[in-house]
Amino acid sequence: MQMNTKLLHGYPVIDPATGASSIPKYQASTFNSPALGVNHDYMYTRFGNPTVHALEEGIASLENAKYAYAFSSGMAAISTTLMLLKQNEHIILPIKVYGGTGEFAHSFLSRYGVEVSFVDFSDINKIEQAIKDNTAFIYLETPSNPLLDVTDIQEVVALAKKYNILTIADNTFMTPVYQKPLDLGCDIVIESMTKFINGHSDVIAGAVATNNSQIAKTLYDFQKEFGGILGVEDAWLILRGMKTLGLRMSQSVKNAQAIAEFLQKSDKVNKVYFPGLATSNDYAIQNKQAKNGGCVLSFELKKCDKISLNKFIHALKIPIFAVSLGGVESILSHPATMSHACLSPEEREAQGVTDGLLRLSCGIEDTEDLLEDLTNALQSIDD
Repeated sequence: MQMNTKLLHGYPVIDPATGASSIPKYQASTFNSPALGVNHDYMYTRFGNPTVHALEEGIASLENAKYAYAFSSGMAAISTTLMLLKQNEHIILPIKVYGGTGEFAHSFLSRYGVEVSFVDFSDINKIEQAIKDNTAFIYLETPSNPLLDVTDIQEVVALAKKYNILTIADNTFMTPVYQKPLDLGCDIVIESMTKFINGHSDVIAGAVATNNSQIAKTLYDFQKEFGGILGVEDAWLILRGMKTLGLRMSQSVKNAQAIAEFLQKSDKVNKVYFPGLATSNDYAIQNKQAKNGGCVLSFELKKCDKISLNKFIHALKIPIFAVSLGGVESILSHPATMSHACLSPEEREAQGVTDGLLRLSCGIEDTEDLLEDLTNALQSIDD
């Protein structure tokens, strides 16, 4: 079954009770028990809900996973997964990791006696040098946010298996449509469903998938006990949005490729970060493990003072200027004051997140309109 068909038919989409063409919103906190000691499949929505379960089965299908769990946000999925670590264990993360992940690892894991190392993932030798006797996990994020650095998933997985270490991959930027970390050997994959999977900028949600039954049981226990469950309305919206995921991302990928090539040629742009460019150092690795360069790119203007940045941002008519990514509309962000604002200036500098860096999540608008809008915005900057 090909992806667009799988998105429509590869998991429960018909209500078994009524035959309705979409799983309904089972907006209930509790479920009637027919007799003492007898329960239906569902008892209490924190423990499980038919609408949420349908979404979880859909995510499992897309990820080629046996188990998947939905959470109230991408950060809930990330933090719950990181809580698999036990006291005195050690985890290795990329220096250029999503700001929220980095902050949680740095500020919270240490409270529970977990050691954390941030490493340059562009060099496999540095990752190996960071391994300790108590290293339990290696955490990947590829492409990274916001500089789109690519990590060779299979290379890291091979290293991890050599030392009996588990691997976690944040796959938010590529989604299971274009990259499947579990198929490449990872033990756990995380998705922020807020982004492309839902795709309409109206839901906050996260997902975790795995083929490891022991990890799955612990994740379910954490989901239930921490209470970071996904709401029924949000689950239903994601189920609806997920049906068009393949079609939406196809247009967004087309836009990202065209815009990256356009910006690369502009004399007003200092640098473009996009693994879909043939000139990217990560082009070969990206094409080995993913189907394309994705839908997100970042770039630095040559004139990146505050006045010039504001001129450029205000001149753009189509993209919204906002936090987040992955919507049907193009979204321009300023990582230093948005996604990575929680980091110190020194931490941002170590990650390469400069004050002049802009990130563009490409939506499904017509390519020609986006290019014209960018042309006009670039012309608004004084030479």
